[in-house]
Amino acid sequence: MRTFVAVATQNSFTNGAKQVGISTKLASKYVGQLEERLEAQLFHRTTRSVTLTETGAAYFDRCLPLLEQFDELEGLVQETQSELAGRIRITAPTGFGASLLVRALRPFQAAHPKVSIDLNLSDHHVSVIEEGFDLAIRFGELKDSSLVARKLMNMRVVCCASPDYLDQHGFPNEPAALATHNCLLQTVAGNFDNWEFKGLSGVYTVAVSGNFRANSPLAIANMAADGQGIGRVPLYTVQPFLASNQLKLIFEPQEAKVIGLYAVYPPSRHLTARIRLLIDHLAEQF
Repeated sequence: MRTFVAVATQNSFTNGAKQVGISTKLASKYVGQLEERLEAQLFHRTTRSVTLTETGAAYFDRCLPLLEQFDELEGLVQETQSELAGRIRITAPTGFGASLLVRALRPFQAAHPKVSIDLNLSDHHVSVIEEGFDLAIRFGELKDSSLVARKLMNMRVVCCASPDYLDQHGFPNEPAALATHNCLLQTVAGNFDNWEFKGLSGVYTVAVSGNFRANSPLAIANMAADGQGIGRVPLYTVQPFLASNQLKLIFEPQEAKVIGLYAVYPPSRHLTARIRLLIDHLAEQF
């Protein structure tokens, strides 16, 4: 049933199989066995696509609440056991996921060795429900109101440059001076070429421009560390560079932007014990 739902949401046996962690051949076998048992065709299959039949669509609608109930039952049983077990599929931003998140997950897995973490890193917006993730770790404004979110922490957004760049191009004494500098633009955030700062009269913006832009804050930090310009990224991205003196923070008193870090998950009447405890653990860690 889980395999059928995964194939249906992905419109693909290959992608559905990946979602549940089995081979395409086994996914096809499971769905075939299900159709044989039900004596009904659940999918229209062509060489290019897999779509639900009318019967398949009706079965799909009934499957979802049943699977939630199975998860709830599993969670209730696990709460009475000394050990948690099972898989948790997480999606997170590339830079944060590969560094701070991995370090935060380490003690959780040490305490619960039978829980397996399947971490998918992407700097693109991933649909939690359609892609079959249990949990998403996200920065910034949350656009999908159908999901439940728990705030884990606030993160400063900082301006930085390398000592070599500042020696060569001069230290900007105020944010307005950024107009004469090469600014490295992170395109994930909206309005990325207008940077916010705090002044005596409140928050204001400075229009910036430059010859490099990227959707990854780590790419911006690396370019800044190489002396290519001034970057503006979440603090976690530049912390290793600050420790090695490859980057310096500038305009700290004028910082105006803080972004929230959230654990986001599909609405459900009952989170499984392992997912709920992982969220609690991340909230404590951050």
